[in-house]
Amino acid sequence: MRSEYAWLPPDDVVTTTKPHQVGVSFSAHSQLAYELDGKATRIDVPAGVTFANGPEDVRWAEVSEPTEALEIYPDRDLLQAAIESPDVADIRPVVAVWDATVLGTAALLKRVHVGAAHLDQMQASALAHRLAAHLADHYCAPAPSRRRRPGQLDRALVDRIRDLVDARLAEPLVLDDLAAEAGFSAFHFARAFKRSTGLAPHEFVTMRRMERAKSMLIARRGSVPEIAYAVGYSNVSHFRRQFRRYTGFATSELRAA
Repeated sequence: MRSEYAWLPPDDVVTTTKPHQVGVSFSAHSQLAYELDGKATRIDVPAGVTFANGPEDVRWAEVSEPTEALEIYPDRDLLQAAIESPDVADIRPVVAVWDATVLGTAALLKRVHVGAAHLDQMQASALAHRLAAHLADHYCAPAPSRRRRPGQLDRALVDRIRDLVDARLAEPLVLDDLAAEAGFSAFHFARAFKRSTGLAPHEFVTMRRMERAKSMLIARRGSVPEIAYAVGYSNVSHFRRQFRRYTGFATSELRAA
């Protein structure tokens, strides 16, 4: 598995996403020019959505906002093994879909790119296998027979947890809240959620809070204390430390940039 991380200024230059990838846009965009297989359209991109493409390039243009994105190029042999078929595994194109499982994986890899986290070979291998299984189930053609993978949560359930977290970023959130939404004990939920996304529940909540704060900082929607309170932090110093640890930037550096 290989990944590429980019943070780019607004630009009118046409850029290309290479084939056989799945990626996450950590930045929001309005009316992007998007072209796949010779068909052009304009799309709105909420921050945190997933894109994927198979053997064709994807072309982008008229990017009027800063871009932060991570592209993942999964191991083709792992994909082939995961689909459990002699047919050649290929990723089907998807455009701006919500997938909290891919989002969690991409967020962890992003932290590795900015120097805020480290994966040893065993952790990276486990992440690659888990992502290949998820892509085989939901993005590949042919797809394997649908089944619950041992110890993992269903994609729809993980997405429902993301909805709950996003709706309550300004409020106190505890593990029991998320486990109750899933209908599991706290212990079982925490273990299954990490096996599904690569992130422990508290890491996922922090990631969503920092992503919301980052978007607000870039858009200058409030002072740093106001933004901290808006994403659930009453201690502004703690918020600043968490923000640097997660993004690799101080809040002042990001806003200036």
